[in-house]
Amino acid sequence: MATINFGGVLEQVVTREEFPMEKAREVLKNEVIAVIGYGVQGPGQALNLKDNGFNVIVGQRKNSKTWDKAVADGWVPGETLFDIEEAAQKGTIIQFLLSDAGQITLWPTLKQHLTPGKALYFSHGFGITYKDQTGIIPPADVDVILVAPKGSGTSLRRLFLAGQGLNSSFAIFQDATGRAKERVVALGIGVGSGYLFETDFKKEVYSDLTGERGSLMGCIQGIFAAQYETLRKNGHSPSEAFNETVEELTQSLMPLVAENGMDWMYANCSTTAQRGALDWWKKFKTATQPVFDELYASVAAGKEAARSIASNSTPDYREKLNEELKELRESEMWQAGAAVRKLRPNNA
Repeated sequence: MATINFGGVLEQVVTREEFPMEKAREVLKNEVIAVIGYGVQGPGQALNLKDNGFNVIVGQRKNSKTWDKAVADGWVPGETLFDIEEAAQKGTIIQFLLSDAGQITLWPTLKQHLTPGKALYFSHGFGITYKDQTGIIPPADVDVILVAPKGSGTSLRRLFLAGQGLNSSFAIFQDATGRAKERVVALGIGVGSGYLFETDFKKEVYSDLTGERGSLMGCIQGIFAAQYETLRKNGHSPSEAFNETVEELTQSLMPLVAENGMDWMYANCSTTAQRGALDWWKKFKTATQPVFDELYASVAAGKEAARSIASNSTPDYREKLNEELKELRESEMWQAGAAVRKLRPNNA
């Protein structure tokens, strides 16, 4: 492992330098990696592993849209694509990549195939961390490991095809074989991680649930909506309000922040923008800090998990979800956004 200075704190990370792909292949040369679930993370991880030379099979429900998607992606029924139970039986490493709700439903079936020495792999700490609510309690004689790419499965695949990588965390909940660490690191390299940083299942899910509800999705949509509304009620057109709220951020500024950091962005904008940003960022931090503290406390108390499990289990969940998504989609701001995207020069 390499020691890296992250803002004054030394951390141990794994890069492809210390753990090259050849080493990962050697560690997993006798393993059959069964990817159970072909939804959000499944396709990206399975295809990257296959393209990197690992022995991968996919387990999916027959006669489903995701089964058809797997076939379209090149998985062959009876050879590399199987019913979930058959794939779980064949796999020595079972990548449990169903949704959190799907994992709860399938667990009684899957655990029958967790024979001694196998590895149970997650990309989210939800099922294990909230085991009192999910009922997911693995047998003591299997490795229980996690690799969580810091982005969607779609991004993981796109970056892989571009010759790049997506950073991932890794964790070991249970080391029954003495090989859990080399297995999980090899898998992390195999799925296309840029570098791997160590965490535990609880920290992974706490940070993940906070991020999704916070700066990654929930908070950012709330901030977009508030600024857009302020501009509109002060007489700005939808086009102007959207461009100043969303388009400039996503198309111009965020790529530069990703490349160089916010300090660089502050140093390289106009003096007027610079002064305003320096004067106002702490006010926004002060305003939102209590909300983030409340959010983290709710995650840690298991309230967010309980709400997620309860809502996902209702018969009309999809119907209600579609209504909520429709509200977003049909809002003036995102209708304006659809029009703006069509006007981008690369789409002309």
